[in-house]
Amino acid sequence: MQHERFHYPAEDDLLAELQKLRISLPLTKEASPLLAPIDIGDHHLANRVVFQPMEGTDGELDGSVGELTKRRYIRFAKAGPGLIWFEAVATCQEMRASRHQLMLTEENADSYRYLLDEIRETSLKVNGYSPLLIMQATVSGRYAKPQGFPQPRIAYLCPPLEDTPLTAEAILSDDELDAYAANYENAALLCQKAGFDGMDIKCCHRYLASELLSAYNREGKYGGSFENRIRFLLNCYEHAQHAVTKPGFFLTSRLNIYDGFSYPNGFGVKDDGTLDMDLSEPLRLITRLRDLYHIPFINITMGNPYRNPHVNRPYDHGNYIPPEHPLEGISRMMHGVSSVQHAFPDLPVIGSAFSYLRQYAGELAAGMIMTGSCSMAGFGREALAYPEFIHDLQTTARMDPGQVCVTCGGCATLLRSGKPAGCVVRDREVYHL
Repeated sequence: MQHERFHYPAEDDLLAELQKLRISLPLTKEASPLLAPIDIGDHHLANRVVFQPMEGTDGELDGSVGELTKRRYIRFAKAGPGLIWFEAVATCQEMRASRHQLMLTEENADSYRYLLDEIRETSLKVNGYSPLLIMQATVSGRYAKPQGFPQPRIAYLCPPLEDTPLTAEAILSDDELDAYAANYENAALLCQKAGFDGMDIKCCHRYLASELLSAYNREGKYGGSFENRIRFLLNCYEHAQHAVTKPGFFLTSRLNIYDGFSYPNGFGVKDDGTLDMDLSEPLRLITRLRDLYHIPFINITMGNPYRNPHVNRPYDHGNYIPPEHPLEGISRMMHGVSSVQHAFPDLPVIGSAFSYLRQYAGELAAGMIMTGSCSMAGFGREALAYPEFIHDLQTTARMDPGQVCVTCGGCATLLRSGKPAGCVVRDREVYHL
């Protein structure tokens, strides 16, 4: 299905397109809901803007932060989000998604601590406050490329994700999954040593923990029933929880509530062969995380950036024509985020996928918060292209259409090719294709 490129110079044009598609989004010109403070457990956030985890593929070979890593996060610090969700940090060498993915170790923990100190000091000097800092701990699984070429280790054979069919030898054993879950204890120890405020046990975008949620046809203790399919994630939490000693330190997740693949290859989907969303199991899982591990908030996302990126980051330019209008993808995401927030009114929910709306992204984020559809709003691509949008919202309540992310996918193209990733449009002096 071909659609027109983004062509909404006036908000009335956007509203007309939404009406044509019979989509309702809670847009508001009031920036104040997005800029309002929020208390999360023992932590006070100056605003509700979250900079989402966006891998830069610019760490050192030993997993420590590189110069471009530092540059990116200091830009984020100057921009002033209430929360910076650090990009994926591998929990072991063989599960790195690239040769230059970050990996926190005993030997390089100081490089992270120095950067976190600089982030806090920079934001305090520029904005008058410091952000909450979370580390995303990951096991790449299917997307492991520790030497720069694919070395997938998977939960089960999944034809929709495999251009070249994998063999059963790539499937991780139950014992191997036990060991990868146990790694999260050391990850939590190092995360606290480095100075993070909390740790995300990553469970999204079909990396290993996320893929196991849809292991309906896997045999053994990690497949089949709901209890078995969530076992790996809960084991990761259990091991990480054993290591938590720092007051106020918390665990949480960025969680896929919908994969966008039909049963039995997708989580959060009806079992009737359609792609229709079914949130019954995702809501059960969030209940378990809330009740057992007292997560202070949850970060909601969908889809797989490798196979169906239109689901989690709708776009105008990409390597395939999506089967739906990007505004339909936005609507699905907002519906899913809102459904979670309304199911858990006392659990702050972070929404995703606002960037496609360009200069109207802040209006949707503020509107979602104002209507109680989420508590915080996450920006990924936008943070790379135009981190200063927070200051513009503070001063003019508007985002600059000449500075916003144009959803070209250039940052993702760099990432997939193993090159340092950033905005190829707004930051061309550093990043280029």
